[in-house]
Order: sequence, then C-alpha cells, then structure tokens
Amino acid sequence: MHSPVLVLKDSLKRESGTKVHHANIQASKAVADIIRTTLGPRSMLKMLLDASGGIVVTNDGNAILRELDVAHPAAKSMIELSRTQDEEVGDGTTSVIVLAGEMLHVAEEFIDKNYHPTVICRAYNKALEDAVAVLDKIAMAIDTNDRATMLGLVKSCIGTKFTSQFGDLIADLAIDATTTVGVDLGQGLREVDIKKCIKVEKVPGGQLEDSRVLKGVMFNKDVVAPGKMRRKIVNPRIILLDSPLEYKKGENQTNAELVKEEDWGVLLKMEEEYIENLCMQILKFKPDLVITEKGLSDLACHYLSKAGVSAIRRLRKTDNNRIAKACGAVIVNRPDELQESDVGTGAGLFEVKKIGDEFFAFIVDCKDPKACTVLLRGASKDLLNEVERNLQDAMSVARNIIKNPKLVPGGGATELTVSATLKQKSSSIEGIEKWPYEAAAIAFEAIPRTLAQNCGVNVIRTMTALQGKHANGENAWIGIDGNTGAISDMKERKIWDAYNVKAQTFKTAIEAACMLLRIDDIVSGIKKKQAPGSGQTPSKPQIETEADADSEQILPD
Repeated sequence: MHSPVLVLKDSLKRESGTKVHHANIQASKAVADIIRTTLGPRSMLKMLLDASGGIVVTNDGNAILRELDVAHPAAKSMIELSRTQDEEVGDGTTSVIVLAGEMLHVAEEFIDKNYHPTVICRAYNKALEDAVAVLDKIAMAIDTNDRATMLGLVKSCIGTKFTSQFGDLIADLAIDATTTVGVDLGQGLREVDIKKCIKVEKVPGGQLEDSRVLKGVMFNKDVVAPGKMRRKIVNPRIILLDSPLEYKKGENQTNAELVKEEDWGVLLKMEEEYIENLCMQILKFKPDLVITEKGLSDLACHYLSKAGVSAIRRLRKTDNNRIAKACGAVIVNRPDELQESDVGTGAGLFEVKKIGDEFFAFIVDCKDPKACTVLLRGASKDLLNEVERNLQDAMSVARNIIKNPKLVPGGGATELTVSATLKQKSSSIEGIEKWPYEAAAIAFEAIPRTLAQNCGVNVIRTMTALQGKHANGENAWIGIDGNTGAISDMKERKIWDAYNVKAQTFKTAIEAACMLLRIDDIVSGIKKKQAPGSGQTPSKPQIETEADADSEQILPD
C-alpha cells in the first residue's frame, strides 16, 4: 500500500459531499425558524440584546437578523438575503427567508436520493420563470393618485407590523412623505429618494397620534443668539452657506513680527473688517435666516443680529441639503458668489419650538417641498425605533407602488396561485427535473402555511381547503385573512402586496437556494500567514480590505 499523502494542513477541516448539503440545509432552516413566527398580522415580536446591552424589540425580519451573530457560513448568506431584500424593495424581508428555507427543505429529499444539485437548480430556475409569469398574469394595475387604494395597500403591508394597531396613522405618514418628495423623471417614471429626502426625527414624549409629516423640514438646532434673534419668521428669505463666517486662520502656522504697537490694532481691525465684509455681502440680499454648515463667530453673529437676521450654525450637511430642497435655495460655498436666485423663498414659516427639553427649528409650510421631515412622537425609545422601522417599510412600499403601480393579492393568495399553476405545469415537464419542479411548487405553500400557523387555526384543514380552491389556478384572490385565519377573498379584505416586492422575494429566495445547494465543499480553518514573532494570539480580529487581499503572497515568511 502507498502511504497516505497529506495535501491539506492538519489545521484545516474539510467537509464535502452530502454532509455539507445537509449542514447547509439545517443551518438555513434554523435561520428561517427564528423569524418564522414574525410573518403576518398575528406575528410575535422578538427581543434582542445587542452587544452594548441595549434592547431591540422588533418583528422586522431584517432588523432581527441584523442583530444575530451567526457562526455557520450558510446561515450568514441567508442573513444577507434579507438585507438585500430590505435595500432593494424594503418589504418582504421575512418572507424571503421563510421561502428560501422551505426551498432548501424540499430539496433535501432529492439530495438523499442522490440527485445532482445542478439538476435541482435547473428545475428551480424553471419554476422561478414560471412563477414570475404567473405574477404578471394576476397582477392588477392601480392609479397611484387614488388615495384610498394606496392607503389600503400600505396598510396591508404594515398590517403585519407592530404599529398596525394605530391603523391608518403610519400608512398616512408614509404616503404623505413619499408623495411629497416624488420627482418626475419624465416618461411617467417617478423616483422617490427616501434616504436623502425624508428625515425621520424621533422625539420621545407625547403620543403616537401627534406624529405628522411636515410640509418642510425640522432639525435639532436653535438660533445662535436666542435672546436677540427672531424665533418666528413668516415667509423667510433663506440663505444656505457652506462656508465659515469667521476669520480664516492661516493654513499653516504664521508668525508676524510687529514693530509698532499700532500694527497690532491694525491686524485686529483687518480681521474685523473681513468678517464685516462677509456679513455685508450676505446682508445685501436682505435674508431673514442665514444657515451655515460651519462656524459663525461672535462678531458675525453681532452684525447679523443687528440687521435682524436669525442665524443657525454647524448644521449637518444632509440637513442642509434637505432645507435646500424644501425651500428652493441653493447652497453657496462663498458668500461673495451669492446671487438673488440662490435665496430660498419657498418656505412659509420659520419657527423655533421647544419639544421636550430640546429646541427644534422648523422650516415649514413650503410651497412645493422636495424634501420633508417625519416627526415621530412616542412613549419610549424602543417604541420609537420600532415605529421608525415600520415607517421605513411603509415608505418603501409606497415608493415601490409609485415606481411600478401593480398589485398582487396578499395573504398567501399569490403563493397559492403560483403553486397551483406550477403543479399543473409539472406534469408536462419531461425527464428527471419534473420532481424538483413539483417540489418547488409545494415549497411556495410555506408562506400561507406559516400565516395559518401564526393565527393558530387548524393548519392542515385550512391548507387543504385553500388548495382545493386554487386547484385549477383560478380564484387567484382567495387567501388567508391573517387576523382571523378565515379563508376569504383578498379583494374584499383589501389585502394586497406590491408586485415588485413579490417578484423580488421569489427571485432572491430561489437564487439563494440554488447557490446554497451548489456548495459541496466547506474548507474551514484557513489562517492568514502570520509575521514571525507575532505569536498565535491575534489581538483583534483582522478585517481584510481590498488592499491586503493581494499582498499576502508577497510578504516574506
């Protein structure tokens, strides 16, 4: 016999073959089980303790998985899924994981029967194409200007969230905010930039009912000299600056030798005159409010307040951009370049109010604001965080509808229709791919099944009844009413989902399942080469950047 050849180092652990598939499937199912109970209106909340000891109470799939620290590589890629879903469409983060977990679960028996993973993947991809085709067939277009429909839609999307007990409140906020900042790109396309244009200000205190969308912006700042400057200005002329209103110090250290004593006075005078010039350039335009992102010296403050101009300093860049969008001003980098067109006149009211124990500046009643602030009030910080997460979801849904005004039925009806159609089609598929295709069809039923489980009805009876209704691919709108668990028509109940949320969910889930099935080898325990003398104890986990990815080989051992 030959002596065995060692190829891999001892420290490496290599698993291959079916063992890996089983491990991956188990891991993915574990992740899916964690958030399975957060699907649907009767969903449970999860309480997570994060590293710093804070609490997160939520049932947003993405928020939960974001906090989890997972060891298994397959589980990590499952968590990535919900993140992509959140960034792409903002809703359906839970369903994506549940669906992907189910897809892998049904694939398990084929792996046991020694099917080749690529065969399963091929069947899954075919199923995906057909599923999207079914979606196109049952989608119905809506008019985005019809407020009632939009409300119903956003409500059914956040009906599964914690704030559903406040009914229309969050839905109203979301629709107001997104319709305000929508920008027409022409050709009937609308672009809504949630991240840049909509700011959510959370102010603890008060009641949730006090939350509202401002026709303008607010930020957590007070005027520079509270006693002297006006705190309420109607129809203000606003100038936004990106430059400091104080004397410029030299870039590097400058030494000036003074011979005569008077020169010292001259120097000071020059500084004062410089600032006075700056202020005069600004005051030429008779503004009522000057806002700068940088500092504002006492002297400049004095000149401005003498002219009856309120000033706000050190504002965040993002806030400044929002103000510019709201009141139509242009942010100016140097005061001497100001033009009349840069002055913002779109705002109806500037006011500083005290909320709780902090001062907030409001620039509201704008004529045609392209940015807005959503003011959230609530009893506790945890509550506010959760409301904000729900609001994000709601706004994403509203944005999706504005971009692509098509609806599909919610409440598991879409999945059941897809499932029924795929089951019918599977009989016409030839060869070995037929069985995985059919399994994929069955996997789609995970969503309605989970909904039924979460309402606490008899799952088997409900599912059989639903399958019967959907058997021949018609009555596409019959699904589960998530509150009662009764089988009902989704059109009457106004339970809808956005078309591109559903399509994205299916795509992400199936593609991820295929990717995980294709893994047949896990090699773990790869260590970076260590510099001599550094010992075996890395002080902190190394984070690879692109720069040191290629430089590994070059280092002398």
